[in-house]
Amino acid sequence: MPELENDELLRDLNDAQRKAVTYGDGPLLIVAGAGTGKTTTLARRVAWLIRQGADPGRVLLLTFTRRAAVEMLRRADGYLAVAGDSHAAAAVWGGTFHAVAVRLLRRFGSSIGLPSGFTILDRGDSEDLLGVVRADLGLADAKNRFPSKSLCAEIYGRVVNSQKPLDKVLEETFPAQRAHTLDLKALFKGYTARKEAEHLLDYDDLLLFWETLLADSAGEGLRSLFSHVLVDEYQDTNRLQAAILKRLRPDGTGLTVVGDDAQAIYAFRAATVRNILDFPQDYPNSAIIALEDNYRSTQPILTLANAVIAAAVERHEKTLRAVRAGGLPPTLVRCEDEGEQAKQVVSQVVRQHREGVPFRQQAVLFRAAHHSLAVELELNRREIPFVKYGGLKFLETAHVKDLLAFLRFAENPRDSLAADRVLSLLPGVGRKTSQTLVERLRETGFAWQTAWQDYKPGTSAREHWPRLLDLLGEIAGPPDDRIPPAEQVRLARLFYAPLLAGRYDHAAVRMQDLEQIELLAAGYPDRAGFLSDLTLDPPASTRRGPEALDDDDDSLVLSTIHSAKGLEFVAVHVLSAVEGSIPSDFSDGSPEALDEERRLFYVALTRAKDSLFLYHPLRYSLSRPSRGGAYGLAPLTRFLTLDIQRHLRVLSAGAEPSPALTTGDVRRRIGQMWE
Repeated sequence: MPELENDELLRDLNDAQRKAVTYGDGPLLIVAGAGTGKTTTLARRVAWLIRQGADPGRVLLLTFTRRAAVEMLRRADGYLAVAGDSHAAAAVWGGTFHAVAVRLLRRFGSSIGLPSGFTILDRGDSEDLLGVVRADLGLADAKNRFPSKSLCAEIYGRVVNSQKPLDKVLEETFPAQRAHTLDLKALFKGYTARKEAEHLLDYDDLLLFWETLLADSAGEGLRSLFSHVLVDEYQDTNRLQAAILKRLRPDGTGLTVVGDDAQAIYAFRAATVRNILDFPQDYPNSAIIALEDNYRSTQPILTLANAVIAAAVERHEKTLRAVRAGGLPPTLVRCEDEGEQAKQVVSQVVRQHREGVPFRQQAVLFRAAHHSLAVELELNRREIPFVKYGGLKFLETAHVKDLLAFLRFAENPRDSLAADRVLSLLPGVGRKTSQTLVERLRETGFAWQTAWQDYKPGTSAREHWPRLLDLLGEIAGPPDDRIPPAEQVRLARLFYAPLLAGRYDHAAVRMQDLEQIELLAAGYPDRAGFLSDLTLDPPASTRRGPEALDDDDDSLVLSTIHSAKGLEFVAVHVLSAVEGSIPSDFSDGSPEALDEERRLFYVALTRAKDSLFLYHPLRYSLSRPSRGGAYGLAPLTRFLTLDIQRHLRVLSAGAEPSPALTTGDVRRRIGQMWE
């Protein structure tokens, strides 16, 4: 199609990308291998649809981070501008599943009896509320070994997002908790009722209510809002998200999903690879277009990655091909133990740095956070700067949760968790007093002015109480006469400052976090939107993500493989490519679980652009706590079979790389089994 080749929107795309961008309105699955230009393709498809006459205000783009949606729409606008069209992409509905759900529920939730003034619980708040209900039901007694509030939240979320009955979820994923089935049902029923009474929704509710809204009589009107729905990272969706898409686009018309089944690594969050594998069955008239030209890695790295993923039990067929020429084979570094592994990793990192690769363009990846401890010690010893991801987010730190409790209570006085947190900050106000004041709040119809006007605090809280009431009066005014969110944060921060200093260490550092919240709030016209966005997409409290490191921050990146997904580095060092780590010995050993571990290994391999090092400590600490920190022989990961090892060069500690696997290596491996 010569006319398409000359189109500014399509000119520098390869054939598969061009075909995906210009595909018609039928259901489309774009299987985008690692490094194949997924973001470019999806952003250009958005621009193409608008160019072909789609109303941008009826285009829905669903991503897994707000940042991804902003970046794609920015690119789409740029492509339209280059092609001579107006900047129309700004009207596109772009955001995460949860953010779009909030927007729709605020607007249409009343049709199913949902008050528009609901507030959103983050994961920590959900756990706390479950803990309160758990205690009210008498289930918190340690003698009955009832699951913790965090485990209860995990079970609850798995039931909602997998769309499976509690009994089945317990049998498949939490067998040790089956004895508590009836009590868990009572807990979840009480938790649901408590949220209903207090106008609260948790993360899982947002999707559940959206799906319910689509099934309601208002569903047809909601569907008509969108002519096209595009979904990024489809392999990371759960059953509930797939059900939402099915209700939005029942026959698949106008539906485009992009993903890579080989990078489906979030089963622990209830994501299911079945969604992308079964897409052709769910939408029988769908087309599948595979993107296989890789713009990231050299061919030797891709040859290894292709060989590893080819052994998956079930997958969409594709073979990654390097666009760039050249490259050395990946290196397997054999070490005596984890201490020697740490020294070898740091030595290789320093060698790469001397050869011109900045620390920030190198990553040390590992299966679990504790696997990097020896490397961290060695980096500190040699004074090499590094950052480790991911850390606590704003909403997971106590001082930030304290500050936001003031705003959450002002937004929704029914929120008993927020009320309890605010009251408990005052000196001398203990659990019993706080509960009494919260109960007064309920009795007066959640009118805090009436409920608390006659309360006489003790000596410790006496100076703070009138100031608290004044603060709430200033920030909880009627919507038409409400001060801006940033000013609300400032007032709450000033009230909270002396309380923070008396509760936590490093108060000055913590106050800097709260000042950052004030800066964030300055970009919002209303408090509800600010609280929703901050809950659904919280920023890091102290450091940026590895994708944001700049030329002035030359720090080596240490990251779990899960946290590194979507990123790329010139050099990648994968720790402990051994049984018990990759695959994890916490895996249940089922074919499905092993395939997920294989995909996780594949994700690690495909982060590398030029250099890839895999480390094999021959002696390795056994990871289960019950083993008491013992060491054992560490066989190389089963994902690197003898046939696959032909694609590696081998380096033993203190030696130069050998060109390939030799029979001597095999004999030594067999011999080590009897040591």
